[in-house]
Amino acid sequence: MLKHVVLFKFKPEAQTGRIEDLAVGLGALPDSIPEIREFVFGHDVLHTERSYDFALVSLFDDQAALQRYQVHPDHQAVVAIVKEICSSVVAADFTC
Repeated sequence: MLKHVVLFKFKPEAQTGRIEDLAVGLGALPDSIPEIREFVFGHDVLHTERSYDFALVSLFDDQAALQRYQVHPDHQAVVAIVKEICSSVVAADFTC
């Protein structure tokens, strides 16, 4: 199994509506991408100096499944929103 963790830092000018569009888009992905085994995401609640604004944690069978997810058209539509509203995105992938 491969755990995929992504942290998002929003641009200061990111509009609340577009941030909600990101959450709605992410929420729809498990229904359209069969490679997803687990999928949770949400807003940061601590707002510390080192915090990112939003996080996603997902689970895939293996690296090939993650790669299929990454190129899926529905995922790419969400990536377009991310590119519009985020100043920084970091990820880590590890076996579990």
